[in-house]
This record gives sequence, structure tokens and C-alpha cells, in this order.
Amino acid sequence: MPCKESSVMDERLRFVARLLDGEPMSPLCREFGISRKTGYKIFERCKDYGLEALTDRSRRPVRYTNQLPQQVESLIVTCKRDKPHWGARKIHELLIRRLAGYVRVRCTAPNTLRGQSGNEQVTIL
Repeated sequence: MPCKESSVMDERLRFVARLLDGEPMSPLCREFGISRKTGYKIFERCKDYGLEALTDRSRRPVRYTNQLPQQVESLIVTCKRDKPHWGARKIHELLIRRLAGYVRVRCTAPNTLRGQSGNEQVTIL
């Protein structure tokens, strides 16, 4: 007999359906190979948000701690586009004056001009 394939959502749906039928949580979690904490989490999400909550959720963080706000980054790039002969140090000083000290880290302008990877130059046309 071939193995029966099922998606994660189908497994979660079967899990919740059996919980709603009255089966106890511990043996059901053991059968599905998940912890009780995960079982309760799946069940609570299903109760709160419906069947859509059984799909996989994004693991991407809501915001990155070291990422500059889009306005500051665009200000740096615009400044470099307007004054291509200016270096990162001069742009940084201009940012400090314009933003009243918001830019505290000295490498903010150079890193933005270099790009996120740190070694590719941003081409400004």
C-alpha cells in the first residue's frame, strides 16, 4: 500500500476536527507528533481566526531593527544624486543638520550608498 500524502493544512484540519469531536488533547498531540503547546496554539488560532489560520504563516519579521526608514534612505540617495562629488562623510553631516541628530551612527550614509551587502556600489544615474 503506497504512502498517503497530505498537506500540512489537511493535517491541521484533521487535528482540529478530532479535537472538536471530543478527543483529549494529549493523546491526539502524541498521535500527530506535535507538542501539546503546538496543539493548543493550532486550536486557539482556529477558534479565533477560522480555517484561514490553519495555513502556514510568514516567519518574516515585521520590521528589521537596523533598517533605515525609507525617508532617510531616499534622502541619502537623493543627496548623492544631486551632488555626485560629495562623499559619505559630507552627506552624513548634512543629514545630522537636516534631521536634528536623528542619524547617530557614523556609517549610516556609507552603508546606504554601498547597498545592503556592503560591497556593491549603488549606481546613481
